[in-house]
Amino acid sequence: MNYLYILWGFLILAGLGLVFGVILTVAAIFFAVEEDPRIGAVEKMLPNANCGACGYAGCHALAEALVKGEVSKVSVCKVGKGDKNFQPILDYLSSHPDKDGKTPHPTL
Repeated sequence: MNYLYILWGFLILAGLGLVFGVILTVAAIFFAVEEDPRIGAVEKMLPNANCGACGYAGCHALAEALVKGEVSKVSVCKVGKGDKNFQPILDYLSSHPDKDGKTPHPTL
């Protein structure tokens, strides 16, 4: 058995792994998607049941819709409570406008 073939195979696979790793790293940097930080904050204020009773896929999708102004009522969340979940969200959204200075105005 010639061990040189095994060594070459190992070196070729390691080289390919290194090249593809660099390509993936560069692609991750160039194609990174930045999300509005308000979405994460609103998601943390929701009950995080991810039940879908609101009509969205989960709490993250509802938080995204609230921040974008697509939902007019926070109470669309069936699991949340008024003082515990909804009022902090309303206060947060009214005090944190987006980059353009626009603030979504959902209601209870």
